[in-house]
Amino acid sequence: MSVPLYQAKAELFRTLGHPVRIRVLELLQDGPKPVRDLLAVIEVEASNLSQQLAVLRRAGMVTSHRDGPLVMYALSTPDVADLLAAGRRILGAVLTDRDGLLGELRATGADR
Repeated sequence: MSVPLYQAKAELFRTLGHPVRIRVLELLQDGPKPVRDLLAVIEVEASNLSQQLAVLRRAGMVTSHRDGPLVMYALSTPDVADLLAAGRRILGAVLTDRDGLLGELRATGADR
């Protein structure tokens, strides 16, 4: 029995619902990085980062491979970076619209 597309999409967005996971994906946009480099930038315990990387791996958003003693992580597809960019654009539009509405309300005195 296959999963409906809307359910698969919901799971994808749930995967993105954690700040550490988003930060990892942002950092990997510049190319593959070892875990130690991610830990140096993301202020979490190693065990927490490991858990978040496992979630991203299971979701297919990142890949990992060994490079000598290092475990390297990379985005699984450039589409992940495109998704993050779309999120930034949407967030910017939403915040701009909210700020615009708030300014408009204040200018008309409607917020009193």
